[in-house]
Amino acid sequence: MPAPVTLRPGRIEDVETIHAALLRLGTHIGAHQEITSTPDDLRRYGFGEKPAFSTLIAEVGGEFAGHCLHFPIFSTWMGRPGVYVQDLYVEDRFRGRRVGEKLLRHVAKECGAAGGVYLRLSVDTDNEPAKAFYEKLGIGWSSYEQVQKIVSGAPGHLAIGR
Repeated sequence: MPAPVTLRPGRIEDVETIHAALLRLGTHIGAHQEITSTPDDLRRYGFGEKPAFSTLIAEVGGEFAGHCLHFPIFSTWMGRPGVYVQDLYVEDRFRGRRVGEKLLRHVAKECGAAGGVYLRLSVDTDNEPAKAFYEKLGIGWSSYEQVQKIVSGAPGHLAIGR
């Protein structure tokens, strides 16, 4: 019988593993060149005094199996909070063991317990397996929104446009 999937909050000592998983995710979708974050960025913004995100880690037999990086959001239209899943990653060798589903369900449950009513995420347009996975879970697609990219400037400054 395979070892069970266990979930736990990400810790500062997980930063190198989380960042390596982000790089593998970027490579998987053909966008590794767009990843400019560093482990130090994750430490600073995810585990400092005012964390900008949370990470849920999945392990199988004590071995890293995947993670879900997420943060709170708010819908002015619904007048309710929710959660945005920025990155969902499962190691290849653990796919098919419902690791991603368990991560998403846990994050959704935490969100609901805090009064949240929705989960939002985006999927790379060419990532057909991920699209099928989310559809299988009943996550619907927005037909009326399009994500626009904002080009960042120096720290603390946003530069809109090219």
